[in-house]
Amino acid sequence: MLKFLSRVVVEYNPLDPRKAAAVELLAQCNGRKAKDSNPTCSVELRRLPSPAAAEDPEAQPPPRVLVTYLNGAEEAFVAADGATAQGMRDQILARGRLLETEQLFREAGEKWPVVIPEEELGMSFPGIKPKKAEEKPQAS
Repeated sequence: MLKFLSRVVVEYNPLDPRKAAAVELLAQCNGRKAKDSNPTCSVELRRLPSPAAAEDPEAQPPPRVLVTYLNGAEEAFVAADGATAQGMRDQILARGRLLETEQLFREAGEKWPVVIPEEELGMSFPGIKPKKAEEKPQAS
């Protein structure tokens, strides 16, 4: 996940019961495997101060995860209201793959986004038969 990112900032109040997803994502970012994928990615924890009405979780700002991708694009995830660490991770990976694909096309001198002509979208695809299936004699 970190291979697509240059910076991750996790913000939450330690007393907020909604912090579980943010804490889990922080733990994933600090894991050895994640750190090995991109040692230059900065992972920060910002603990938000407790407001005067600590009993009311709605008075507090919700936990957030702020990510900066390698191309400088930034995205914020609110880690409350049913959000999961896996869901945020999946969104980061999907966006990262899209940015990686865009970069590959631009490096190859191709236009981005790729525009597929309408007539090609409706064309049938003949399919490809695997070689193993062609070489094996069919048992009757």
